[in-house]
Amino acid sequence: MRHFSVLQHLAGQLNPLCRVLDLDPATPLDLLAGLLGPHGARSLAEPPAWASGIADDHSPVEFSVAFNDTEPPALRILAEAPGLVPGIKANTQAAYAFLAANAARFGLATSRLDAVGELFTGHLDSEAPFALWCSLVFRRDRDPEFKVYLNPEAAGVGRAPGLVEEALGRLGLGDSYRTMLARSIRPGELGRRDRLAFFALDLHDGPQARVKLYVSHYDADAADAARAATVVPGADPDEVAEFCLDAAGPGRYDRRPLVGSYTLVGGADQPAGYSLYVPIRDYVDDDREARDRVAAVLDRHGFSPELLHRCVAAVSRRPLGAGVGLIAHVSLRLGPPRPGVTVYLSAEAYAVTPPRSVWVPAA
Repeated sequence: MRHFSVLQHLAGQLNPLCRVLDLDPATPLDLLAGLLGPHGARSLAEPPAWASGIADDHSPVEFSVAFNDTEPPALRILAEAPGLVPGIKANTQAAYAFLAANAARFGLATSRLDAVGELFTGHLDSEAPFALWCSLVFRRDRDPEFKVYLNPEAAGVGRAPGLVEEALGRLGLGDSYRTMLARSIRPGELGRRDRLAFFALDLHDGPQARVKLYVSHYDADAADAARAATVVPGADPDEVAEFCLDAAGPGRYDRRPLVGSYTLVGGADQPAGYSLYVPIRDYVDDDREARDRVAAVLDRHGFSPELLHRCVAAVSRRPLGAGVGLIAHVSLRLGPPRPGVTVYLSAEAYAVTPPRSVWVPAA
């Protein structure tokens, strides 16, 4: 594997993933190459040019598969575009260049990003892990959808609440934000155990275009996640708590945090949708256990686990018991536009995290 380039390794996972999901791989592969730029040709025998926070081994790409209640599953690629000389500013410029290169081709709507982008990327802290990530979503027989993730803490943790408030004010979403803060943040914990993790924008102007705000809940438990979900009309807190327990087991989640996201729409005084992301890799011994837990979650929510098994096989290059982290997160999506469950798969281009228990190969 080590003589492969970064792009070759990722293409070797993306091609079979597309076949499993009945997608044409041509456009996903083309866009992935554009995101990576010259760094796609780097040998995996070399260390990463940039310690991307997208994956534990600093791979610049993560795959995910969305199981949807009302339509076929979708494939997503989350990526950090590296600059020619990688760094937070150069990477941000590379991401903007990638979006500009594809704006006309795919009809991207960037007015909301234009309105708020400089708030997040204009005064970058050199120690910030990232400023701008790109997400691509592929659905059968449709053009890809583009989304960006901005870092509310890119100018420092203390500035994040005010920065997000100003951004949402510019977009006419201040009322929803204030409702969310009042009911989802544990008292006195904003900027401490509850932190504003991502500010996401869909780059299209259709009726389902979203602004999403993500909150990391450190040292939380299932009851905390359930309480955070009550901000959203129709979100069942018992279902959220049950999802936590199914994915990560009981107790306090004191490793990587739970993350909740809120869909904010104009004209509403409260969020319209909620998702909960469980970093399952921190709460299992190995990927066999993670796969079995996720399969049970999918079955509980009405999805066949068979597709999960095929997707995992498409990206895995090792026995599941030989590491932990290939299945990185699992999320529950409640409310519009597409309720369901999403499974996040690491590329493991550079390294595999050892399992937490002794792995014995099968005879």
